[in-house]
Amino acid sequence: MIQFERFTLENGLRVLVHEDKSTPMAVVNVLYDVGAKDEHPEKTGFAHLFEHLMFGGSKNIPVYDEPLQLAGGENNAFTTNDLTNYYCQLPAENIETAFWLESDRMLSLAFSKKSLEVQRKVVCEEFKEHYINKPYGEVWHQLRKLCYTSHPYQWMTIGASLQHVEDATLDDVKAFFHKHYTPSNAILVVAGNVDTAHIRSLSEKWFGPIPSGTKYVRHLPVEPPQTAPRKLEVKAAVPLDALYKCWHMYSRTDHRYYTADLITDILGGGGSSRLFQSLVKEKKLFSNIDCYHFGSTDAGLLTIEGKLVKGVSMQEAESAIEAELIKLQSDGITAAELEKVKNKTESAMAFEDMSIMNRAASIAMYELLGDADLMNTELSRYHAVTIDQIKSESRVIFNENNCNTMYYLSDNSIL
Repeated sequence: MIQFERFTLENGLRVLVHEDKSTPMAVVNVLYDVGAKDEHPEKTGFAHLFEHLMFGGSKNIPVYDEPLQLAGGENNAFTTNDLTNYYCQLPAENIETAFWLESDRMLSLAFSKKSLEVQRKVVCEEFKEHYINKPYGEVWHQLRKLCYTSHPYQWMTIGASLQHVEDATLDDVKAFFHKHYTPSNAILVVAGNVDTAHIRSLSEKWFGPIPSGTKYVRHLPVEPPQTAPRKLEVKAAVPLDALYKCWHMYSRTDHRYYTADLITDILGGGGSSRLFQSLVKEKKLFSNIDCYHFGSTDAGLLTIEGKLVKGVSMQEAESAIEAELIKLQSDGITAAELEKVKNKTESAMAFEDMSIMNRAASIAMYELLGDADLMNTELSRYHAVTIDQIKSESRVIFNENNCNTMYYLSDNSIL
């Protein structure tokens, strides 16, 4: 059980405090309720670009990293389709430095053409290195466009097009900041060797005076139910053929999410999983295969992907996967198999909670989902999943009309 206190400032900033006196450190985590799904279709990649811009200095602090390093701290950030998260860890006695830094860039981030050009170049190089010039790098650009017709999950966090980041103007960036980077759209989590009363005082001092801004309210297009299978064939300069199959699944707050999550572990959770044992180890059709999902806040995708052994045809590989899915839908799983994936999930959750930095991020993300206390009750939801639910939900998810398939073929003429 992870204990925390919660209070809200007058400007709408939600603050959660997790005291842990066993460590000399403290973590300050600021989550902004904005991700790639909140971008305009013609101006994508902004949430990720902004993650970089937030380290470009504020009006009062030219270089964000210097004061933090002098206080013995370290920091980082990440962006997803659903959120942007900034965090720093430092000795608890220096925690006010983190409050000063985070509040100042929330209030008065410095916008300059120079900063934009520097960070634009960094993001563009990242786009080229990981998504254009890297083998299989464009896979999810293709898959998202295949799977989604309406919802903005159809583009990746890096953006739908390099051109969008290249064309971003200073006015575009300022508008994005003032729309999303406000106290009313943020969650502050402080964890470690801290005192709640002191954190309340620091929150009022440093964040309290910041204008609340207009609370951002989403009106995203809902992805319609898929009514027919979709297929795409791509030839690329890659060493091995790869097969990708995606099915729409439930949102992160849907009670059926837990069943779908366990299904991915049964099928593709490591070397003892069904797909690996059957299709890699026994039949030797794939060199590797995996089954996973992204844990998306909105309805996401359950994916099976694998690289084929040379000489194996796509049709043979796909038929083998479909046979395993039919087996799951018709025969279900054993009690021992279900218990095994539940135990694995419990271990993973416990291991993740060992780090105070992870705990702070988890508290923020669960609060974003609706209630941070969900992190304390979620394990019981996994334990409540039954054998019958695994079978019935596998029939719903792996419906042929819900399937998106991509053949990613190695083209030797391109290599």
